[in-house]
Amino acid sequence: MKKILGIELGSTRIKSVLIDENAAVIAQGSYEWENRLVDGLWSYSLDEVEEGIQASYADLALNFNQSFGEPLTQISAIGISAMMHGYLAFDKDGELLVPFRTWRNTNTEEAANFLTELFEFNVPMRWSVSHYYQAIMNGEKHVGDVHFLTTLAGYVHYRLTGKKVIGIGDASGMFPINGTDYDKEMLCKFNTLLAKNNINTPVENILPKVLVAGEDAGVLTAEGAKWLDPTGALRAGCVLCPPEGDAGTGMVATNSVTPRSANVSAGTSAFLMAVLEKNLDAYYREIDIVTTPDGAPVAMVHVNNFASEIATWANLFEEVVALGGGSISRGELFDSLYKKAVEADEDCGGLIGYNFLSGEPIAGVASGAPMIARTPDGRLNLANFMKMHIFSALGSLAMGCEILSKENVRIDSVCGHGGFFKTPKVGQSAMSAAIGAPVTVMQNAAEGGAWGVAVLALFTYLGGQSLECFLNRIFGEVQKTTLSASDSENKSFNEFMIKYKKALGVERSLSEVII
Repeated sequence: MKKILGIELGSTRIKSVLIDENAAVIAQGSYEWENRLVDGLWSYSLDEVEEGIQASYADLALNFNQSFGEPLTQISAIGISAMMHGYLAFDKDGELLVPFRTWRNTNTEEAANFLTELFEFNVPMRWSVSHYYQAIMNGEKHVGDVHFLTTLAGYVHYRLTGKKVIGIGDASGMFPINGTDYDKEMLCKFNTLLAKNNINTPVENILPKVLVAGEDAGVLTAEGAKWLDPTGALRAGCVLCPPEGDAGTGMVATNSVTPRSANVSAGTSAFLMAVLEKNLDAYYREIDIVTTPDGAPVAMVHVNNFASEIATWANLFEEVVALGGGSISRGELFDSLYKKAVEADEDCGGLIGYNFLSGEPIAGVASGAPMIARTPDGRLNLANFMKMHIFSALGSLAMGCEILSKENVRIDSVCGHGGFFKTPKVGQSAMSAAIGAPVTVMQNAAEGGAWGVAVLALFTYLGGQSLECFLNRIFGEVQKTTLSASDSENKSFNEFMIKYKKALGVERSLSEVII
């Protein structure tokens, strides 16, 4: 039996997964962690990265030993994934110059706006180049000493292999990509900026080398094996796939890497990744352009607010149940509320609402201020209330998808994953109405990014075929359910969106008044 390891460093958990040659999970491990504010910026310490990686792997190794009655000593391939973007800057001696700045920081707006206009290409605030140029604009002393920039996945991969490389999907959140490498014209423009700021090292010299899925990204060194497994049981020498970001591993975990396919993650926040047949004709601040792990362009619609407001109201309903002396599990409560929405009126009983606990760029709302309104003759009941909240959660995402529609982006299928889809049919049908395409939920959609990057490592280990063909084989027997919104639900959602857009001015004013 081959043993393939995938590790993903998420925002709240470092998860490790061991799969066999058929991509079946044979062992798992995890470590819980949280970001913290350091000098006003969100960060994770590299000491905790090391501690968390080792603890997650140790948990997996123990799980393997308990299942198979032997220690885990030999691994065939390893893949590393992590939160995309952010800023990890090192000097020539490999010393970290400033604490890791994660994707969550929004102090880079000035740089992101400037670079977007310069490149005529959307450069989001969370991208590595935005962090780097903002530090230059701020006159931070460390910028002249930057010898190497990378992502969190790239850093861990470097510790294991000694190679300064990165998967193309993760690279596309550092600097714009054209083809299979950083965009040369934009590199030239950025280097001109560096020269004006008395920085003589070209940016391409400090960025990691770009690799596509399946390429050799190095082997586990003796030092890397000891870093991952301080017990010394793990042997060196196995191959590693290019390190990838969580967006890329999400595409792999949902078999959404071919043109006109897409996946949508719907939980606290939401994002849709649509694989493009060609690049967009124009750039939009609402749409990020990244890539699949094998280099195809991807349009990303990201919304900050999705299901959190539904959860807030569920907390209130739970209090009401307790007030009457009853009790209900969280899972049963959410399931009951979602199913109740099916009984709602087509117009949600005249209800309209916004779920903005924080600012929502796509909707043009600068700060959070949830709002609910209804017509005087509206029907305020639980079914209409829940349907309105489900449609409200989808509002900003639908606005982003409208931009893709104007660009003639075709989406044949969308794979959905996240808590929004736990109740059968309800979330799927509503999401289909918002996106305008059938939505599929796979039985293994909960496997996540650690499994996805393990699959990429397996792909590198086996070699010899395209990523598309490889994934089609892996997903060939997976059970799945596909639904399209009915004509009545499409009509209901479209009419809701007309009112939703008309009342956005009120929501924007409210956020300015009460914050």
